[in-house]
Amino acid sequence: MTVLADRSAESHRLTSAQRVLSILGVFDAENLALSLSEISRRSGLTLSTTHRLLNELRCWGALIRHSDGKYSIGLRILELGTLAPQGGRLREIALPYLHDLQHALRANIHLGVPDGHDVIYVESLRARDTVPVPSRQGGRWPLHATGTGLVLLAYAPQEFQEELLASELRSYTAKTLTDPDELRRFLAEVRRSGVAVVESQLTYGVMAVAVPIRGPRDKVVAAVGVTVPSGSASPHALIPAMTTTARSISRALGAPSAGAAAPRPHWRVHEATRPLTPPGARR
Repeated sequence: MTVLADRSAESHRLTSAQRVLSILGVFDAENLALSLSEISRRSGLTLSTTHRLLNELRCWGALIRHSDGKYSIGLRILELGTLAPQGGRLREIALPYLHDLQHALRANIHLGVPDGHDVIYVESLRARDTVPVPSRQGGRWPLHATGTGLVLLAYAPQEFQEELLASELRSYTAKTLTDPDELRRFLAEVRRSGVAVVESQLTYGVMAVAVPIRGPRDKVVAAVGVTVPSGSASPHALIPAMTTTARSISRALGAPSAGAAAPRPHWRVHEATRPLTPPGARR
């Protein structure tokens, strides 16, 4: 049997819904726009099937076709995404507080929720004249590679943490946390302090600070993060406003602990494998 026949047979075994989902599934943060042939190859569908489904998805608004012939995700998908209970309601509640935080800090602000081994940004506010970052609303990144993701991972069940630590952890820079033992120590520190501070985890020259957001029964349901150029600000200057914002959002979500007095965080910056003690702290 030829390769073409193999692909045809495979595509016939898929349901109509599976074919549609296989097309939508080929798009990701590194493949935002793809040609017909690329989508066919990545989805495993024949060119004729792919072409037919692309036209149907385009007419419905799930995809858009650019002048160069490439396709990308359409606004209809974004519209549906805002209806998701985990992200939609959270974003609606959090957005006023996030705008206030951005105004106060003049930094990039990210609101992330967990999805499997990844963090998805349900909101991403870009500040003018600050460090460029690859994060965007709807963006997806591995939990271990971002400040918000590390906070979410720190408060995840132990079994889930071990499952993720046993998987292949991608390194985005030389300073990305990928060593399982080092990650365990860092996650324990985040749980103790309530804050994650990392340098150059996803992008060189960027410091990320993140804190948890709690929902009903005090479960951590999201994280708010800030990214600034390394050396442009001390975490001491960022953390108070961030913890206040996180507590306000948690209170609006019904977290019982959000009404209690906030503990003073004690934290350490992670840069490569050497933790840095904040200025003024005892060594």
